[in-house]
Amino acid sequence: MNKQSNISKIVLFLIGLVVVNFIANTFHIRFDLTQDNRYTLSKPTVTILEDLDKKITIKVYLEGDFPAEFKRLQVETRQLLEEFKSENSNINFKFINPLDSSKELIKKGLEPSQLSIQQNGKISEIVIFPWATIQTGKRIEKVSLLKDTNAQSQTEQLQNAIQNLEYAFADAIHKVTSKKNKKIAVLKGNGELSDIYIADFLRKLGEYYHIAPFTLDSVASNPKETLNKLNNFDLAIIAKPTEKFTEKEKYTLDQFITNGGKTLWMLDKAQAELDSLMATGESLAYPRELKLTDLLFSYGIRINHDLVQDLYNAKIPLATGNIGGKTQYNPFPWHFYPVILSANNHPINKHIEPVVLKFTSSIDLLKNDIKKTVLLQSSHYSKTVGIPTIISLSSIRNLKRETFTKKSIPLAVLLEGEFKSAYSDRIKPFKINSINKKSSKNKMIVIADGDIIANQISRGKPEELGVDKWTGERFGNKEFLLNSVNYLLDDSGLINIRSKTIELKVLDREKAYKNRVFYQVLNIALPLILLTIFGIVFMFIRKRKYQ
Repeated sequence: MNKQSNISKIVLFLIGLVVVNFIANTFHIRFDLTQDNRYTLSKPTVTILEDLDKKITIKVYLEGDFPAEFKRLQVETRQLLEEFKSENSNINFKFINPLDSSKELIKKGLEPSQLSIQQNGKISEIVIFPWATIQTGKRIEKVSLLKDTNAQSQTEQLQNAIQNLEYAFADAIHKVTSKKNKKIAVLKGNGELSDIYIADFLRKLGEYYHIAPFTLDSVASNPKETLNKLNNFDLAIIAKPTEKFTEKEKYTLDQFITNGGKTLWMLDKAQAELDSLMATGESLAYPRELKLTDLLFSYGIRINHDLVQDLYNAKIPLATGNIGGKTQYNPFPWHFYPVILSANNHPINKHIEPVVLKFTSSIDLLKNDIKKTVLLQSSHYSKTVGIPTIISLSSIRNLKRETFTKKSIPLAVLLEGEFKSAYSDRIKPFKINSINKKSSKNKMIVIADGDIIANQISRGKPEELGVDKWTGERFGNKEFLLNSVNYLLDDSGLINIRSKTIELKVLDREKAYKNRVFYQVLNIALPLILLTIFGIVFMFIRKRKYQ
């Protein structure tokens, strides 16, 4: 009887085990108990994954023997991709040891990173390939898993890398699976930057949108047709114009804005260039008149005729000697090139590297019904200089730090709301069938620096935007501008993923090394001592019970 009862229990147990496994495989619920909701995907990511109807293969080159910090990056990446796969079974991923095919990876543009690792008070160098590739059909997209920046410590690099994981993978999946449906006009005809100086950013932007040059020259002869053609675009980029805008051109832009068109303004109100300064050591900075003051005034801002100086700044190369017939250059801080740290007050500037500006001006925020968000601002040690003024390289030596007392001067502003036409109560430069006196809800971004978009040139070819070819420093210009365009065009809500904040608990290496004996005893000896005490107490109680 007992034997039959035991067999019945075993059979019931096996049946129960099968049922539980079937339910677990069919229905699964995940609970994210982390304080920062680290393992809960953002809504834009979920939307992208739900719309995915193609098989996607993700290869992650983070397999191998890594230090503890980068093992963390590997674990976080694996957990994120498991969340992706749980949302959509079309996603397949695998981790690959990059050392087996390092030469092929380098040929594909997956450059390795050399890192300094501190272990037991010693520093060693390792090489890793912090990359992933996403492929569907013939479309392949590279994903950088580690932001390489000289401005951050290794701990901050890792923090930024994990922070950026969801956006990086969601963005890449979006690019390989979606079709371009938004159109961007790059305005020409008013002395804007030539293509070679904006090539790197436009190349990146072209991965998401249709881009085409658009000249306002035809406004003079056929303004109505020019406005109709401009209205076919979703966004207009105005990159460092140097020639005055006519009333017809301004009215065309005004009606484009009131008709719902988005604008990204990058304007220089001061004529000041480093090249002319290098030739003589001194240069005159004077106002640049673009005739746009009344247009921007009606929208709620004013760019001043001044220059912003900041003690937190980028460097410029200056000749310091001659060795073997070759001029020697050394970098010196240049207070007219402010470096802007992100205030993290908006998805556009959240979790990006510092942005560098060149000969920028201050912006005044005027009172009206438009919502204004300052995206870029100077540090707490800055000041403004009125123009015209003489700029001299000798000011590097004669800098009076006590005069830098201004704080948080606005340099780039996001405007949101219903924009009133600058020509609503004025004589119109030309007649159109339907005049828009006020826009519906719209957005624009105004940056008081035209060079924020300009990449450097080396041997006649454009360099990467945000990388200084002289010092090797990296800045977040390209990322900031791309975020700005994504936000203005509401592109898949990807920009909102950047609002997610992940807090990593990082080990204090110096403290751990100094107190390593204490922690070794705490982790090894203490458990053994507690186990011994428990054994003695247990034996004593057992002995008394059965004596």
